[in-house]
Amino acid sequence: MMNTNKAILKNNDWVKGISRHGEMIIGFVDSMSLEQEAVHVVVAESDNEELIGKTIPMHFTQVEVIPTAVTKNAGELEFLIDLALATGDKEWFDELSAELNEKKQAVN
Repeated sequence: MMNTNKAILKNNDWVKGISRHGEMIIGFVDSMSLEQEAVHVVVAESDNEELIGKTIPMHFTQVEVIPTAVTKNAGELEFLIDLALATGDKEWFDELSAELNEKKQAVN
């Protein structure tokens, strides 16, 4: 059976899945290898705390895209900003910081 995720996965997509060792993984796609049918996922949450912050390879069939929420609350944005800092993703950090600042200005 062909996995339809292969056609829709792209870098920076948030995904969830189970690792080959049975660990629950939530993270985002850092890179992909079409030849190996693998994605490299930066782990944001896992039931194995040692994996958090690490990049692990997973087969396309092991992950599914998490639909993005239309709006994020301030707490979610702050968590994602911390994650962007931890992963050294300046572009994502700038994008999230701008979104958080817009929310704060809308409240004032």
